[in-house]
Amino acid sequence: MNLIEQIDKTKIPAHIAIIMDGNGRWAKKKGAISRIFGHKSAITSVREATEACAKIGVKYLTLYAFSTENWNRPKEEVDALMQLLVSTVKGEVKQLNQNNVRLSTIGNFKDLPSSCQKELSDAINATKSNTGLTLTLALSYSGRWDILEATRRLLEKVEKNELKSKDLTLDMISDYVSTAGIPDPELVIRTSGEFRVSNFLLWQIAYSEFYITDILWPDFREGDLYNAVLSFQKRERRFGMISEQLKQV
Repeated sequence: MNLIEQIDKTKIPAHIAIIMDGNGRWAKKKGAISRIFGHKSAITSVREATEACAKIGVKYLTLYAFSTENWNRPKEEVDALMQLLVSTVKGEVKQLNQNNVRLSTIGNFKDLPSSCQKELSDAINATKSNTGLTLTLALSYSGRWDILEATRRLLEKVEKNELKSKDLTLDMISDYVSTAGIPDPELVIRTSGEFRVSNFLLWQIAYSEFYITDILWPDFREGDLYNAVLSFQKRERRFGMISEQLKQV
């Protein structure tokens, strides 16, 4: 029995988020002079993870593509990454439409170069009618930024007397973070063996299950995604309760 046949289709996580880590180390292992070689090689991994999620019925896939902290990297790497983003997004639209995948983004969109903004906007518009998997790219994103922006918007409502601070609820904050309208990720995958969240979806991952793999992101393939889902399906998700309580629900 192959991996996909082992997956219980009744227990598919609706939302998977991936911290794609290890491109630079992969490039160094391969003897490449530039880290961008790793980023280019990672395009195949993005494609395979997306198609794997679509095959098993995942509704939402969020990829941590570029954090706000990544702007601090050497300028030549950032510039190359932005150029790669433009060319990749442009080249993937046809495949996204063939696979019924809708593209979206979260993050500080206005910080991206104008060429990136245009290509992303065009791709989002070209795939907006697709009804299958929603692929979200987190670009110029950080969890703290996300919470700060949600707080600012809620404070504006308080200042306009549209909301009283005592009436603020957890659900309201969830409605104002960038992922509003989609479920929190049930499964977070991190490649390269690092045990940290790197400022990713801090509000949304409160009860996410984590799957850490030593595989460097450019080597991540369809089967690795299925292994993560199989691991997820073996876990008991208690949300602060005990096992006996879950049996009564």
